[in-house]
Amino acid sequence: MNVSRETEELFSHYEQLLIKWNSAINLVSPATLPNLRDRHIDDSAQLWDLSMPTAGRWVDLGSGGGLPGIVISIMAQRQDVDITLVESDQRKATFLRTVVRELDLRRVTILSRRIEDIEPLSADFLSARALAPMAGLLPMISRHLNRDGQVWLLKGAQWREECRVVQQSWRFNLRRFPSRTNPDAAILNISGVSHA
Repeated sequence: MNVSRETEELFSHYEQLLIKWNSAINLVSPATLPNLRDRHIDDSAQLWDLSMPTAGRWVDLGSGGGLPGIVISIMAQRQDVDITLVESDQRKATFLRTVVRELDLRRVTILSRRIEDIEPLSADFLSARALAPMAGLLPMISRHLNRDGQVWLLKGAQWREECRVVQQSWRFNLRRFPSRTNPDAAILNISGVSHA
């Protein structure tokens, strides 16, 4: 992945913070720490590379350790994009606030409340990674995505089955992109979400 030196430095600092905090609050699986960059950061960066927004509001649901929300925030620093990270776990929200402060990330808001308790966020772009199957995600997406918004999901090998299960209850446009970091995974771009 080609990024500026400044972006690379931010990623490096973020990696250090993830490693430092991980033993206390389990932000990522300890087994993935040796491959943190490829497995988590580069994986998350794919969403930005595919979507390339120049303006709008990006909402990351269930941000956890900041994947993909913090990665998107780092990559969006030169764009007119406001980022909202939603994470109900107070310890993880504290970690996210620490990262935002230490990396001096601008235009980033952290909401440490349950996704279903937040007023609709009217996102132009919405992301989630390892949050829930499609059946659980679509009600959240429907609540927080604006009418013309786009959803960017990082999904594992079961993505086809997840989509099949929800097609009787939901309508949406779907584009799939292969993951550059995991041959079994996919990146799903969803729009036009509505109840069937």
